[in-house]
Amino acid sequence: MELSVVVSTLNDRERLLSCLDALAARTPSSTEVIVVNGPSSDGTTGVVRERDDVDVLVEISERNPSVSRNAGFELATGDVVAFLDGEFAIDHSWYSAIDESLADETAIVTGPVTGGPVEADLQSPRRVAGRSVTLFHGDNVAFERSVLESLDGFDEYLEDGSERDCAHRVAGLDHDVSWSATMAVRCEIGTDGGRAGPDWGATYRSLSYRLAKNYGPRPTVLARAVGSALRDGGSGVRRLLSGEATPTGWLSDGTDVVTNITRGLCDGVRARYRDRSSRRNPNGISKRHDRAVRIYDRR
Repeated sequence: MELSVVVSTLNDRERLLSCLDALAARTPSSTEVIVVNGPSSDGTTGVVRERDDVDVLVEISERNPSVSRNAGFELATGDVVAFLDGEFAIDHSWYSAIDESLADETAIVTGPVTGGPVEADLQSPRRVAGRSVTLFHGDNVAFERSVLESLDGFDEYLEDGSERDCAHRVAGLDHDVSWSATMAVRCEIGTDGGRAGPDWGATYRSLSYRLAKNYGPRPTVLARAVGSALRDGGSGVRRLLSGEATPTGWLSDGTDVVTNITRGLCDGVRARYRDRSSRRNPNGISKRHDRAVRIYDRR
């Protein structure tokens, strides 16, 4: 297996160093490591350039995980490409888990993440409009190169949830996603500031966009988006009654959700008709080549 690892980072220098140390210690020396940075302001560029275990450093100007992943994939040369967030360090069994899983004729493998945001159940497929979809964690996943090429990478319209959109498109192309408990990563260095609360507008624009783009303007698409919004709205009411939220904040979140569901549905339908192929990606790698502001390539 010729493995390329694309590591995305943004103002997270200390945890990035822990991530790179783990990659250097727990993968073969032939592993290609590509760090996509940006736009960081904490000295990340300098410390990465001082290391001899990073093959390529890519500087980008956009705070978008999809752009970061695509920028790294453009420069990757391995026949297997893994995506890893710079806040996570791989376990000792991570590399072997990828090698064994992809040898079993699966196209994509993912594994557990410890210390990141809580994710829904990623091991059990779910049915959406008659399609069986297996989700994966975008910060810990490996693809056969040919699969990513057939998908044209990630959809850069999405600043949130692009890995979920990718999972729907993977299912549309009949590729399998496998789960390996030993392909584990964990956050080894904590943060003092905690994590920001959810951006409900971005979350629901992403949800409605990817459903409309992948399945078209059908009633079940609207029902899933509205149903999810009602469940989250109910949770907001409970927080409001318990004093954890304010009426103004709850109303503002509700307005954002309604506005962004509408926007996402419209943009998703337009995207569906812009790319009528099975890959459903009108904003993929092939659509632009100006992601990188600067590239430091040691190869």
